[in-house]
Amino acid sequence: MSTQKLSMAVRSFSTSNVASQLVKPPIQLFGIEGRYATALYSAASKQKSLEAVEKDLIKLQSSIKTDAKLRTFIEDPTIKRSVKSNALKAVGDKIFSKPESTNLLRILAENGRLPKLGGVINSFKIIMSAHRGEVTCEVISAKELDADQKQKLQGVLKSFVKSSETISLTTKVDPNIIGGLIVSIGDRYVDMSVANKIKKYTELISATV
Repeated sequence: MSTQKLSMAVRSFSTSNVASQLVKPPIQLFGIEGRYATALYSAASKQKSLEAVEKDLIKLQSSIKTDAKLRTFIEDPTIKRSVKSNALKAVGDKIFSKPESTNLLRILAENGRLPKLGGVINSFKIIMSAHRGEVTCEVISAKELDADQKQKLQGVLKSFVKSSETISLTTKVDPNIIGGLIVSIGDRYVDMSVANKIKKYTELISATV
């Protein structure tokens, strides 16, 4: 997405006469998804509607998962952009509380970027987590962690962030790692899995043979 197009997107997002200069988000995201999310953050900041827009997008994300017709309509590449734009504007006007949320759908449709919608929503959620002082952390384990393990993990992870920040923890299960943990916290990544150790030992043995 070029700078010119991004500026156009920002102007379109804005519903006031406030200067269209971007409001800098608390975290910088890259790629098409990050640019649209940043533009939306800027527009919603100016309108003081950040939390409401986030709720709108979460509602939309849930609707896409449960409504097969809506999902198919969004994903169908044969439908003209203008048709999608008008239809999704109508949907947004009906289910959203803020025009900034509707404008996101309209602009993505007009620019042929609807396949990026899920990524844009997730990027906006990441920005909002940072806005609240949350640090996103994902932990992958071979088996489901129980409540006590999660609580202890939260305590350990808290030591890696500032006192003013909080941990937003999500956990996933991947039996392929065999044991141990894979931890992503902010922009840091640590692979403490058994599978990774086996791989390193195998590479070491292969190099000495």
